[in-house]
Amino acid sequence: MLKLLLFMLFLMPLCLNKKLYWLVQYLLFFSFFLFMLDSMKSFHWMKLSYYFGVDFLSYGLILLSIWITGLMMMASEKVYLLNKQEKLFMFMLMILLLLLLLTFSTMNIFMFYLFFEGSLIPTLFLVLGWGYQPERLQAGIYLLFYTLLASLPLLLSIFYLYMNFNSLDYFFYNISDMFNVYIYLSLILAFLVKMPMFLVHLWLPKAHVEAPIAGSMILAGVLLKLGGYGLIRMFMIIQYLSVQLNFLLMSISLVGGSLVCFLCLCQTDMKSLIAYSSVVHMGIVIGGILTMTYWGYAGAYGLMIAHGLCSSGMFCLANIVYERSGSRSLLINRGLLTLMPSLTLWWFLMSSMNMAAPPSLNLLSEISLLNSIVMWSWVSMLSLFFISFLGAAYTLYLYAYSQHGKFMIYYGMSVSVVREYLLLFLHWLPLNLLIFKVDYFFLM
Repeated sequence: MLKLLLFMLFLMPLCLNKKLYWLVQYLLFFSFFLFMLDSMKSFHWMKLSYYFGVDFLSYGLILLSIWITGLMMMASEKVYLLNKQEKLFMFMLMILLLLLLLTFSTMNIFMFYLFFEGSLIPTLFLVLGWGYQPERLQAGIYLLFYTLLASLPLLLSIFYLYMNFNSLDYFFYNISDMFNVYIYLSLILAFLVKMPMFLVHLWLPKAHVEAPIAGSMILAGVLLKLGGYGLIRMFMIIQYLSVQLNFLLMSISLVGGSLVCFLCLCQTDMKSLIAYSSVVHMGIVIGGILTMTYWGYAGAYGLMIAHGLCSSGMFCLANIVYERSGSRSLLINRGLLTLMPSLTLWWFLMSSMNMAAPPSLNLLSEISLLNSIVMWSWVSMLSLFFISFLGAAYTLYLYAYSQHGKFMIYYGMSVSVVREYLLLFLHWLPLNLLIFKVDYFFLM
């Protein structure tokens, strides 16, 4: 595991030369393929070195992090062309990637907490430094305080675990029934905020709308997955309590998902709509993890990977339109089919993936999650019906409203360039190819 981390560490000096912008991106993809080919040979902890190692859960999320970071550099060409502190920008991306890899690969729960919180800092700099509107300061403060407020109890709980088990390694914790409600809540609250669960989700739309395209991609693509990863790790420790108390959080997640679907239908800002749809998807993922069944874990893992690629691609599309029209409003960006017909195909493909159409990984994962949640309680079918139906409704609303109708603006709308098509293709291809390796997601 250390060889990958050292590879990323030695990439950082290259960020200090503007001319090496694309070389850094190529080397990221190179490291992705090296790590992928050195694949998992079993489902236990592997590639052990000091406190680092990879099990199956972290393996897929590490691959996703490297892939999304490479695509972020491809999407942020404007930073490079307009000389917007591109060296600092590259450096921030590499620090963020390194922290994510450390988070997913550490086997020590305290180091996990440290890197989990550390990934917040480069994200905050991305939002504040390269964001669009003056409101980005408020969005950054929301992001910071929501996450930090919920993570202090987590730190105290980690100390409590150390007192009881005399170890901070995941695999030395035996499943114990000596915990109480406070430990249960404090261990998982930070991850529920990060996901985010309904009621603690207000930071996400703000951060997404104000962040640059790279910030939106890493937020939707990887940072929300930190929450799911943390929940799965924590529920392995507190299984007894979880079986008794999970129904409260489950009801909030599913009812909240239905309500956010209605919110999506009211949005006129493209980025805001896609951000709220992330809350809906993550609500189902939380539901799947809370069932604590094999189907739920496998479906949550699959949907985290699928949503990372799909949501990131949707943000790229919104950004391509924003760079040309100067607005993200659906009231202004209408009739894009007339102005950018070749891009409409990508809008259709990404929208169909977002509503879990075959042959995407989203479909398989959502079927698995629906199975697990209905198996847990048949009453949840009502919320799932709303989420599934309205999920298709708001995606169609976004697609139809932006592509059809009489266009409002036509000046300055240039056609797309090959880089943008490649960017979208590299989101779409793994999303559909992963369906051929279903055994990877269902042999956890």
